[in-house]
Amino acid sequence: MGAEVDARHFTREDRKRHRQKVRRGLDVLARMLTESRFDFERPMAGLEIELNLVDRDFEPALRNAEVLEAIADPEFQTELGRFNIEINVAPRQLADFGFSSFEQSVRASLNAADPKAEEAGASTVMIGILPTLRPEHVTADATSENPRYSLLDRQILDARGEDIEIVIDGVERLHVVTDTIMPEAACTSTQVHLQVSPDDFAGYWNAAQAIAGVQVAVGANSPFLFGKHLVAESRIPLFEQATDTRAEELKTQGVRPRVWFGERWITSIFDLFEENARYFGALLPVSTDEDPAAVLDAGGTPELEELKLHNGTVYRWNRPVYDTHDGAPHLRVENRVLPAGPTVVDTMANAAFFAGLVRALAAQDRPVWSQMSFAAAAGNFAAGTRAGLEAEVYWPGVGQCPVTELVVRRLLPLAADGLRRWEVEPTEITRLLGIVEQRCLTGRNGATWQVAQVAELERAGATRDEALHRMLARYTELMHSNEPVHTWEVASA
Repeated sequence: MGAEVDARHFTREDRKRHRQKVRRGLDVLARMLTESRFDFERPMAGLEIELNLVDRDFEPALRNAEVLEAIADPEFQTELGRFNIEINVAPRQLADFGFSSFEQSVRASLNAADPKAEEAGASTVMIGILPTLRPEHVTADATSENPRYSLLDRQILDARGEDIEIVIDGVERLHVVTDTIMPEAACTSTQVHLQVSPDDFAGYWNAAQAIAGVQVAVGANSPFLFGKHLVAESRIPLFEQATDTRAEELKTQGVRPRVWFGERWITSIFDLFEENARYFGALLPVSTDEDPAAVLDAGGTPELEELKLHNGTVYRWNRPVYDTHDGAPHLRVENRVLPAGPTVVDTMANAAFFAGLVRALAAQDRPVWSQMSFAAAAGNFAAGTRAGLEAEVYWPGVGQCPVTELVVRRLLPLAADGLRRWEVEPTEITRLLGIVEQRCLTGRNGATWQVAQVAELERAGATRDEALHRMLARYTELMHSNEPVHTWEVASA
């Protein structure tokens, strides 16, 4: 969510100054975009994976501080809940065997971390929502010790002015009322970062929005929450509701939600940062002493900390990122729609499908977003979230069709072309996109496997709670095998 923030209360003057700094940062960003001051000659990709911690009984282990101390690796960081940690994988180029390099790095880090985590009484699980979580695990007491999280919790609840109500109607119905944003900690995601040039950014972001529903459908891995079978990717509606700062009256007035798909195609990254400033009040109005215009005038690179911090509290499913490295600024598209897991190789397949597809779509003479409405992309996102591999989506030149048919016939060849443009090794392209293809042909991804395994256990007489625990035990075993999820068998009870 941005820089470390000390526990504090904010004054009216804090908010006024922060708004002024955000607007000044916007002006400076506009200048930088005009003057082409960005690093993009050798674009890098990055990866973040959020993990759950469980104990030996596959219950949530609220021990992330002890686990991080035991791991003692700066790649691993704290997350919102005490049963969460995150691994930030060092960025690299995708050319040649870039995805294999990512895969080996993640597996090596997890293999090294797990024995140390076990010494602290926990082990890691890559899954969109931990199926053994219950409401009592997501109270304010389960918030990580870092003060920024409790501060953010307080700011969101103060902005909302009332408790948060979570209602998800799926196969079963969930209705929970909470006085904390902690249910959001149940959402564990994979974030893929692609560095792009200012001129290319709009095309990549628009392409990412256009395919978000397809990504969710193919990669769904979160069918259970608090013991209920909901939708294929329950993480999406949970995140949207658990951090909503709007009371019912503000929703009725059309105030935008902070977890936001968006409402239009864009022509520049500036459009997104400007929307952030226009539509959303600051949750964390922390200001620095930097004068970004003076830094730029002196030939330096401004950090634009206020702009970045504010951007980090607007939770777009495809987020614009401005950042600096070794004194050079760069821009990234941060793709946030994917759940964690089921395996590292599945994660790489999801990332390759995304990176290849947006590269190919952004290069088209007549781009897909000029042929479909933004509302159609939002509808696809809702359909993929709800039905996963059984979703029907809209695509220009095809109309409404099963998402699996669209992926196999149209989108995988485009993704392969895009990966070739990234100069990815051909064998890597075949291996990773083959995993996505097999999910579509077999009808098996993380969500369908979880549902089928729980159903099998319940048919044999297990209670829902017993079935979820036993399913998670089997899931964790298969996760460590690194065999892609479409090959997983449903074990008999």
